[in-house]
Amino acid sequence: MSRIFRTPLAVALASAVALAACQPAQEAAPSDTPSAAPAAPAFDLSAVRTPVVRLQASDLDAAVPACGDFNAHVNGTWLAANPVPGDRTTWGSFESLAERSLEVQRALAEEAAAGAGDDAIARLVGDFYASGMDEAAIEQAGLAPLQPMLARIDAITDGAGVSAYLRDAAAQGRLALFSFYGNADYRDSTQVIAYAGQGGLSLPERAYYLEGREDYVKAREALRTHAAALFALAGDEADVAGARADAVVRLETRLATASTPRVELRDPAKRYVPTTLADADALTPNFSWTAFFDAIGVARPAMFSLAMPDFFREVDAMLGTVSVAEWRSYLRYHEIDNAAPFLSAAFAQEDFSFYSQALRGQAEQAPRWKRVLDATNASVGEALGQLYVEAVFPPESKTKMVDMVSHLGLALKARIEALEWMGEETKQRALEKWASFTPKIGYPDRWRDWSGLTLARGDFAGNALAARAFNMRYMFDKIGKPVDKAQWFMTPQTVNAYYNASQNEIVFPAGILQPPFFDPEADDALNYGGIMAVIGHEMIHGYDDQGSKFDAQGNFNNWWTDADRAGFEARTKKLVAQFDGYESIDGIHVNGTLTLGENIADLGGLSAAFDAMKAAQGADFSDPMIDGLSQEQRFFMNWATVWRRSFTPGELKVRLNTDSHAPAPFRAVGAPSNMDGFARAFNCTAGDAMVRPDDVKVVIW
Repeated sequence: MSRIFRTPLAVALASAVALAACQPAQEAAPSDTPSAAPAAPAFDLSAVRTPVVRLQASDLDAAVPACGDFNAHVNGTWLAANPVPGDRTTWGSFESLAERSLEVQRALAEEAAAGAGDDAIARLVGDFYASGMDEAAIEQAGLAPLQPMLARIDAITDGAGVSAYLRDAAAQGRLALFSFYGNADYRDSTQVIAYAGQGGLSLPERAYYLEGREDYVKAREALRTHAAALFALAGDEADVAGARADAVVRLETRLATASTPRVELRDPAKRYVPTTLADADALTPNFSWTAFFDAIGVARPAMFSLAMPDFFREVDAMLGTVSVAEWRSYLRYHEIDNAAPFLSAAFAQEDFSFYSQALRGQAEQAPRWKRVLDATNASVGEALGQLYVEAVFPPESKTKMVDMVSHLGLALKARIEALEWMGEETKQRALEKWASFTPKIGYPDRWRDWSGLTLARGDFAGNALAARAFNMRYMFDKIGKPVDKAQWFMTPQTVNAYYNASQNEIVFPAGILQPPFFDPEADDALNYGGIMAVIGHEMIHGYDDQGSKFDAQGNFNNWWTDADRAGFEARTKKLVAQFDGYESIDGIHVNGTLTLGENIADLGGLSAAFDAMKAAQGADFSDPMIDGLSQEQRFFMNWATVWRRSFTPGELKVRLNTDSHAPAPFRAVGAPSNMDGFARAFNCTAGDAMVRPDDVKVVIW
């Protein structure tokens, strides 16, 4: 029930760089209650039906040489035998782990929903989940949960009324027109400030509104059909619904035209524009930011970041010139659209038909329990995570991960010290940043306090709206205060990991600490090619094209000499060119600039993990040759297994346009093809596809 591209882009860009875009980053934060270490596992994992994805020698395709197409060699057989399920748009290692995690979460949520105990966390999760599974109550409620806000919209008579509605809706967690959130000040990472940025679109990216590509044209037509269908379901006659839908498309197209392209938003300077309240009010005379801060209950700041000024100038112009009737249509649409997954079956089906089916090519709607779990994670995810780690995450896994992070860090330090292209002054700053990395493993040190969030069984939409308002209030209350360094931006059950530049921290939720990433029963090669490469990936984000602009304290600050920055950019341009050259589908190439940060992290992380494995094995290492494969071969093969993944055509096209990660098949081959260790492991020679010539080979960190 969540939609990746409806999560404000700026939040993800400003807060964290994730290993893979499996789910939107969720805000999670601590309370004053220390977390106890999880008890020994109590959940019966034998009940989990989805098998883990492991490297199997029987999966290897001998007909495809490893030095030709390494992804096809390692993954082709498995992918052919495991097509994308009808209720998904992508399937592979990440999705298999996510499926296993969901099965555990389902059992925990159902147990919580059935229980009547005094445990407040279980009751919170159980009440939310039970309300989502109560289809009869949802059908009976119809559109009633939205009637107060729809009536308020109908009563708007002028532009000032539109502005007032936007302010009041934001105070309740409903941001329709722009993004707004609290995050560490780029210039003072110890303090939380407010950030405002562009938003207000239904389609994945501005290009969908503006370019003539066939799939973009179809997407615009689908948006118009979708908006008209929602208006009709809400009671409008066909002609009225159509006219309102046309207004929605017109307004969103204007917003898209004024929006900054996603590639440009990779530059932190485009996301951080310190502005006084007086200057902000002068920029948008039709929308008072002073009144906005008053409405959301945040003390008027001396400064906040009002990025993308061209976007807000256009918003201001629209508030002064667009008719009230069109604004009412736009606001009405977004209220219904955002609530559709929590409403009756007809609304939920229309939501699926547009966002999942038309845009991404998903064949069938996921079963209700999965959709309700998605909503539970989006609303009370850390509460469910508290139950999750108590059930399945043993303390020894956290202890081992801490050791592995330390071990990988030493390998990265050695690589930085050995860099020939970097001068000593910059190198010392890079080592200072290395020394200040903070790892977070498994789950928060303190759990979030949910006091004040009241849920009611039989009111799914009401619960979703209440949780949205509660979570927004939680975020608003952080603005103007010191950064809480214990805060997490992913839940423990998330199959992912991330780096947070503002805190210079690397974060590994419990959900990812399973095969093919981490397997305590596996030989070292698999764990080094899996979780150790992931650890390295997240560390290297501190030195990618974005992270390298933040210093050891997490401040947006240039710590490079001009010569070293120029040398770095010359090397990254080669990586951009490498990925620009990969053709994915229908003549569409990977965007090497959009994906640069992740590609730098893959290359540096895999290289550091390889060095760490060789150092740990030592000069006297005797290779066990498991399944006839050397440790070096198994290292690279497990890296490819991590990126074992296929997509529906629609999903792949959306990702090529919006995702900062290259599609998985190219991640399986991109980094290894630059590494001499890969060529040696598989006896590749010059001219093989997996051996990049010296003049284009990329070595950065």
